[in-house]
Amino acid sequence: MAWRDSRRSRQRLLLFMSAIVLGIAALVAINSFGDNLAQSIDDQARELLGADLVLSTNDPKKEKLFYPLLKKVAPTTFQKTNGHNVVAKSPYEYTNEISFASMVSFPKNQGVRLAQVKNLTLGVSNFGSQNSYPYYGEWQIVPQSAEKLWRDQLQKRPKPYYALVDDALMVQFGAQVGDSVQVGGVSYKIIGRVLKTPGQSTVTTTVAPTVFLQFVSEDLLQRGSRVNYKYYFRFNQGIDVEKAIKQIGPTLEKEGVSYDTVAGRKKQTGRAFGDLTKFLSLVAFVALLLGCVGVASAVQLYVKEKIASVAILRTLGTSGRQAFLIYLFQTAIMGFLGAAIGALAGSAIQLILPRVFSNFLPITVETSVSLPAILGGLGTGLLISVLFSLLPLLAIRNVSPLRAIRNSYEDDLSGRDPLRWLVYLLVVLFIVGFAYLQTRNLMLAISFTGGLMLAFGILTTLGLGLIWLVRRFFPASWSYVWRQSLANLYRPNNQTLILITSIGLGAFLIATLYLTQGLLLGQVELSASGKQPNMVLFDIQNEQLGGVKKLVAVQKLPVLQEVPVVTMRLSDINGKTDNENRNDTTARPPKWAFTREYRVTYRDTLISSEKLISGKAPYRADGAVYVSLEKPFFDRMHLKLGDTLNFNVQGAPIQTIVGGTREVEWNRVQTNFLVVFPSGVLEQAPQFHVLMTRVPNNQVSAQLQRGLVSQFPNVSAIDLGLILKTVDEILGQISFVIQFMALFSILTGLLVLASSVVISKFQRLRESVLLRTLGASREQILSITVLEYGLLGLLAALSGIVLSIAGTWGLARFVFEVPYKPAIIPLVVVALVVTVMTILIGVFNSREVLSRPPLDVLRAEV
Repeated sequence: MAWRDSRRSRQRLLLFMSAIVLGIAALVAINSFGDNLAQSIDDQARELLGADLVLSTNDPKKEKLFYPLLKKVAPTTFQKTNGHNVVAKSPYEYTNEISFASMVSFPKNQGVRLAQVKNLTLGVSNFGSQNSYPYYGEWQIVPQSAEKLWRDQLQKRPKPYYALVDDALMVQFGAQVGDSVQVGGVSYKIIGRVLKTPGQSTVTTTVAPTVFLQFVSEDLLQRGSRVNYKYYFRFNQGIDVEKAIKQIGPTLEKEGVSYDTVAGRKKQTGRAFGDLTKFLSLVAFVALLLGCVGVASAVQLYVKEKIASVAILRTLGTSGRQAFLIYLFQTAIMGFLGAAIGALAGSAIQLILPRVFSNFLPITVETSVSLPAILGGLGTGLLISVLFSLLPLLAIRNVSPLRAIRNSYEDDLSGRDPLRWLVYLLVVLFIVGFAYLQTRNLMLAISFTGGLMLAFGILTTLGLGLIWLVRRFFPASWSYVWRQSLANLYRPNNQTLILITSIGLGAFLIATLYLTQGLLLGQVELSASGKQPNMVLFDIQNEQLGGVKKLVAVQKLPVLQEVPVVTMRLSDINGKTDNENRNDTTARPPKWAFTREYRVTYRDTLISSEKLISGKAPYRADGAVYVSLEKPFFDRMHLKLGDTLNFNVQGAPIQTIVGGTREVEWNRVQTNFLVVFPSGVLEQAPQFHVLMTRVPNNQVSAQLQRGLVSQFPNVSAIDLGLILKTVDEILGQISFVIQFMALFSILTGLLVLASSVVISKFQRLRESVLLRTLGASREQILSITVLEYGLLGLLAALSGIVLSIAGTWGLARFVFEVPYKPAIIPLVVVALVVTVMTILIGVFNSREVLSRPPLDVLRAEV
């Protein structure tokens, strides 16, 4: 019966199920992409790291610790030659890398920018003809001959020295291969442009473009400079690096040396991008739920059309349960077909996702068909279509045979049914369960479901409120076209609620994206406004401070802040070292407390970005040193006032007492610290200075930076204007990704609109005939259609915009804690685009209503 009854309704059933196609397509595409991404990370983890083991430290003296430790896990093999033991094969090869931030200049156009400078020095190495950096992964350089020239001359250091420059940096300053770049007063010849470095994404190079130097001047490596030393190791086959690091890892951590292995990098990268795909899966799931709203509404209309057929079946002896199953089978089959189409579409869409996310990926994603993603999409589509169809289908069980000879059937459909509450519960449990499978976090899944229900509830309330307002304050004095259009918003089988819910949620996603992006940019711009600093000079040595201040004064710029910075490590807390704290079963500080490097300053008062929470400002009393800690840092360390912290400052121990806590505004463009010492303690310690000023325009900024490069090559400058531009570019790329996902929600909402219009086409055709027979012209009917769908689209867009304004206000008020002023232009654009698309789809699907003569419909009725 399900098959036979569907013969005249299959096209309509396909429209019902088409609402879930895009949601399933998005879900399968994202999950397939996630599976392929995980596999690619697994395959390319070695290329991400560039070696089997990487050790990092900011103290070059720590290098002497590495090799005795490595000999324990990778012993050197010897062989007898003329009675002597000779090294047969080194168990590993290694490359040293020095990296630091520095100002670089291009003499060709006098361009200056802060960049990441790297220098490679080969230890025991065996590069041969291998195209790698330093051991694994493809290093893309143009021209290709530049890499061989670089490696061949790396140890020889011919003059002029060679440099490889990041492509983004060369494009910014219009530099070409053969030009020169200056770093630290030394000129380097550019022999190639670096298109891609293993383990780096496009976003990373945008934030910190890299310059690879063949030789680094000692002036750039002065004491106090923030230099990082990395050691890349490649081991012979048969050596278990993970097992080895378990043996030597504790010693390295104790000495403040960080390490990274292939397995560690794989886990770290997989977790980061795994979270991304889970988040995007939830976004796709929202599009799928929008489709389900369309399914429920469409099935509701379908059931109303089938009441007469159901009543006839009941008179022939069919039970309510059998009638219910007939139409449940129909929707289940159509749901499976819709899921199958969506799965095929999703498998095709996933082919373009690596391009969409290419700027954020440090690897090349190899795409292939993911069977788990397809099967998951099929199962989800079938389950969710049946689940959301149950609500209207349950009414079929209550249809009386008497409805075959009566026109009224509302009593059968509007009666209370306890099974409806069971279906509601199943829907909520399904959403929670799906969210949990994606996040593996029950509280997050419940929060997601709650937020989703809140959004749907608010949009539904807005839709019902709009219907009530139109009905309550109906403008009886307006023209006939306007009155008919407004009446269509609340008449039987109206589409107001479903469109405001589906299209409104899509508009909400788009509007929230733009408002949040503006909020983030506005936060940085607020920090750069007024008389606040917009230029930061750092790595200034004690003997350079006077000269830098003089250079700033020559440019007639103010010194808004000058802060000394001292680097140190934490030795013990309340007399307990790292190992002793690990054995303590009570609340203990986190592991990183003893391994991280602390940069602190000294002063006796708080600054404008700080507020005292407890205790006092930094002070000295009775020979004791009382320091002030940032409150969240204080909490994470599980400390209390009066606890003792012993620091190691370049080998000199300093005992301190926690004397107070502060709240710090980290978004302010000025120096902020976790730990602040009182004056009179650290003045003689090795230190560097940070100076802040404000430049009026780009020309003065360029002059100041050129002066720094020529007179103080180790001093670096951060231009906030450049930061704003970089942040804008990154947020633009993030916006594109989120817009791409939100597009599924918008398209689903529009598809629901199209399906709803087609479903109600017959009823609208009859209304059109009645209007035509009463003398209405085609132009009037077209105007009524345009106005109705224009109002629906506008109301849906406004509902989503109102929700987005409320949401971003919450972010501004409680998360970012900044003044909130929504951007009007993006909201107007969203409202116009959504409204125009709604009108176009509504008119296109209603073209038959406008074109068919009344007689055709009357004959069909007869």
